[in-house]
Amino acid sequence: MTSIPSVWELTPEQVDGLLATASRAPSLHNSQPWRFHPTARAIELRADPERALPVADPEGRELRMACGAALFNLRLAVQQHGIRPIVTILPDRDDPDLLAVVRHGGSKAPTPEQRRLLTAVPAWRTNRHPYSDEAVAPSDQYALRRAALDEGAWLHIVGEPEQRAALREMVVRAHDIQVADPGYLAELERWTAASEGRRDGVPAAAAGPLPEPQDPWVLRDFTGGKGRTRVPGKDFEKEPMIAVLTSHLSGDAAEVQVGQALQRVLLTATAGGLATSFLSQVVEVSAIRQELRQLIGGTRPPQAVLRIGHGWPVAATPRRESADLLVPERTTST
Repeated sequence: MTSIPSVWELTPEQVDGLLATASRAPSLHNSQPWRFHPTARAIELRADPERALPVADPEGRELRMACGAALFNLRLAVQQHGIRPIVTILPDRDDPDLLAVVRHGGSKAPTPEQRRLLTAVPAWRTNRHPYSDEAVAPSDQYALRRAALDEGAWLHIVGEPEQRAALREMVVRAHDIQVADPGYLAELERWTAASEGRRDGVPAAAAGPLPEPQDPWVLRDFTGGKGRTRVPGKDFEKEPMIAVLTSHLSGDAAEVQVGQALQRVLLTATAGGLATSFLSQVVEVSAIRQELRQLIGGTRPPQAVLRIGHGWPVAATPRRESADLLVPERTTST
């Protein structure tokens, strides 16, 4: 196993903490598709092609977003050491797996907001369980929009009844398309209902109860109800807050950047006492993703669809050890 080196003036133990914080980011089926290459002068963030999900994510869009979310966590962790991170996204067009490089940009104390978001990192969960019917306050909605804007993205809250009805129909249709694909089901099976002791994938306990027919917003995550049961009295909320995160541009760099915006939104929600989960099937089925773009205005590509509300605590999904996230020396570029 590759040992963790020191970076800048930080000890290997402190660098271990940076990587552990970075890895507490969302990824498709908790695949954790990132690797890091710390050197004396920088930390490289690389995509891990071995953890790609080519059926659900054939273009690697969600993989790059996940790595962008990990990059945002890494930025927060670096800032807590009084270091201003300078980030370069896609620094080498001949090395597409090298998604970002973080360098030392001088000394700067973290802001109260940065400290608040860092505190939310270990508390964040994808909460697939029912939420209460309590509405998300306008002040919280504003904070979530502001979080997206701060990272160069836009959060569209789906509030109009006609838009909600159309999106709800898209969720059901996208779900039906995916579960009719044997390749998709096989891929899903490999990553969900993960066995005890596994450090990646989604364990059965994280799935929540099976939705009823009247719960079209929460169809995703486990094949055939594996690991899930119907729990009397555990009704899903009737009208969750649904928000679509959009980017201003398309392409690999935009996907890494909007991943940072996604993580800022998720941590802002967590810090505000809100629960979040994903309606990923709508953006994974290409044709329906284009329908969604037209539904919300057609000017910006939708990158993630979120269900947001007031939930109850759930367990964290597992994460790999920091040393397992390092790029093997023989494959690094210097």
